[in-house]
Amino acid sequence: MRKISYAMAINEALAEELERDERVFLMGEDVGVMGGVFSVTRGLADKFGRDRVRDTPISEMAILGSAMGAALTGMRPVAEIMRCDFIGVCLDEILNQISKRRYSSGGQLKVPLVVRFCAGASLSSGPDHSQSLEAFLVHIPGVKVVYPSTPYDAKGLLKAAIRDDNPVMFFEHRGLYYGLTGEVPEEEYTVPLGKGDIKREGSDVTVVATARMVHIALAAAEELQEQGISVEVVDPRTLAPIDKQLIIESVKKTSRLIICTEECKTGSVAAEIAAIVAEEAFDYLDAPIKRVNAPDTPIPFSRPLQEFYVPDEKDLIDAVAELGLRPKSLLGRD
Repeated sequence: MRKISYAMAINEALAEELERDERVFLMGEDVGVMGGVFSVTRGLADKFGRDRVRDTPISEMAILGSAMGAALTGMRPVAEIMRCDFIGVCLDEILNQISKRRYSSGGQLKVPLVVRFCAGASLSSGPDHSQSLEAFLVHIPGVKVVYPSTPYDAKGLLKAAIRDDNPVMFFEHRGLYYGLTGEVPEEEYTVPLGKGDIKREGSDVTVVATARMVHIALAAAEELQEQGISVEVVDPRTLAPIDKQLIIESVKKTSRLIICTEECKTGSVAAEIAAIVAEEAFDYLDAPIKRVNAPDTPIPFSRPLQEFYVPDEKDLIDAVAELGLRPKSLLGRD
């Protein structure tokens, strides 16, 4: 099977949905002329025209207000907010408008729109352009939140999100756009929202990870396997609604849980997953739940400090050791 980048997988999903459904259109800052700041939508304006790939003014409030209006009248907009750090500028539209219209109308109104954000630390972009704020939106009833970790999932989930009749907040990790390739079929497919995936089978400890941390977890699992420790890596893919049953069944099998996400620890998605397991699978745990997250500080601009800030394989391996699973490679660290 062919391999393409995470960014190209998203580009293909958008192109295929624009081709399939004339109600779909894209809007955002520079999505047409430049293909967006990360070039993910490059070429789509030339193929589908400026009416369906629309550059907008630099106003996140206007982008989401217009997208909601279009969705309410039967269109299926895909709005790009560029970086999730800009959620604060348009949070009222998501918190008090987009998320509530279907509920407040008794189901008479639908808001079938997708909002694309990039998230995550990379390229030393500093505290204002590197955050992981998915937990902000997971907290809001009425929206779905998606965060793929692979090109296959990115394409399939985005296509499913565009076809959904509810607003979907679609996070994309900027460090994966061109730094990751993966197998993506050329034939039509979707990945259902709300269904997680086991990226690696294991028996000793469950690691639930999101986005780029999935690949950190897989790398750590490879190292730990050499030391006789079997790690199961679970990728929720959709954070709201989250696939509780998949996580709980994995914990029942391994009896240990670590959650690894790039967001700050306090109030995180990782905290919510820990609470779910504590409430619904506590009796199956043989050790305390561990969280491996970024610290509760702004993200530093300095490249070495950024690398220290973001969780890595060593952090995850150390967390495994704290659960009493100690590979030979850690014997000298006490």
